[in-house]
Amino acid sequence: MAERIVVVGASLAGLRAAESARKSGFTGEVVLVGAEEHLPYDRPPLSKAFLTGPSDVRSPEPFRTRRQLAELGVELRLGRRALGLDAASRSVVLDDGELPFDRAVIATGAYARPLPGATDDDRIHLLRTWDDAVRLRSRLRPDARVLVVGAGFIGSEIASSALSLGCEVTVVEAGQWPLERALGAEMGLACVELHRRAGVAVHLGTAVHNIEPHDDGLTARLSNGVSLAVDLVVVGIGASPNTAWLDGSGVAVEDGAVCDAGLETTVPGVFAAGDVARWHDPAAGHTVRLENWTNAAEQGALAGRRAAGMPSTPYAPVAYFWSDWHSTRIQMLGTSAADEVVVLDGNPADGEWVAAYRRGDRVVGVLSVARPSETMKYRRLVASRAPWSDLLAFAKERVARRLAVN
Repeated sequence: MAERIVVVGASLAGLRAAESARKSGFTGEVVLVGAEEHLPYDRPPLSKAFLTGPSDVRSPEPFRTRRQLAELGVELRLGRRALGLDAASRSVVLDDGELPFDRAVIATGAYARPLPGATDDDRIHLLRTWDDAVRLRSRLRPDARVLVVGAGFIGSEIASSALSLGCEVTVVEAGQWPLERALGAEMGLACVELHRRAGVAVHLGTAVHNIEPHDDGLTARLSNGVSLAVDLVVVGIGASPNTAWLDGSGVAVEDGAVCDAGLETTVPGVFAAGDVARWHDPAAGHTVRLENWTNAAEQGALAGRRAAGMPSTPYAPVAYFWSDWHSTRIQMLGTSAADEVVVLDGNPADGEWVAAYRRGDRVVGVLSVARPSETMKYRRLVASRAPWSDLLAFAKERVARRLAVN
């Protein structure tokens, strides 16, 4: 019988795994399982372009059509939820029966965390899927009073989209240092000023104590004593990896499916990719889990190659993510886990700058805000962990070149 690869999760990571297995010469069966009825689609636009775009779009634009996937030899099992993985029998347990596999890829992503203690009310929204976005978009009307809980990237993108639609927007963030893990405390705080400059009210170091529903709206009571009358609440307080279905499977789980440097889990022949994967990063020296588009695509491709029987290759990416707030693009290369962050060009007070992150005497990350053409100029230096002196010399040259042009 032909070998079978089962990819659980019809996400970007799952799709890339299926495509990569085929491109690597795998000639057996490839089955792509997804809990949603939709073909794999792009999620980042859900908090940005989709919310502000035409309201008559009825389904997400898929990465690949059914015909394209059929031509690639990928069998679809959409609308099917994974309930378990049986390592002994080499099968995935779905809600409609068991699906045997020879090798598998876990790409089940993450789910949006609900607000603890929040009442069950359809005016309180989470955003993770197309259907979530459709429900939210129907309520984002001009003059609607919107409370966004969480000043992370998803919450900030929703706040920006809502403001552009004419909503009155308030962002509440429990932490004193928003985006600290992604950008570092200083740069995270500087980015949040983009909201205030655009007209969004921001409360930092403030929790939502409770939300009271009324016929004509909601009242959110905050830890700083403020009560807000709003029409809807959007919760953007992070995501948790979707691993509950792996209980008892033998796959080690620790805030994600634990993998080695080649994305193989503790069950031989079972790999993981995307938001659900926690892998050993040789550069960091410990396990990490990343939630961004680039990581999902690159990990999916590697997991697919591994499932197709290709040799192990350590996954050592140059992390990259971006976000758009109030017509400003924020881009980050590498990591913010650093000893120091230095502004190389521009000024955060003006809402436009480039900054670099130093660990020891090496550059480990670069952030650009409203300088989209600059980011990738620094990729080589970040990828090679170049000496800090090289980074400063390069930045000086970039600034001189920009000033000469202007």
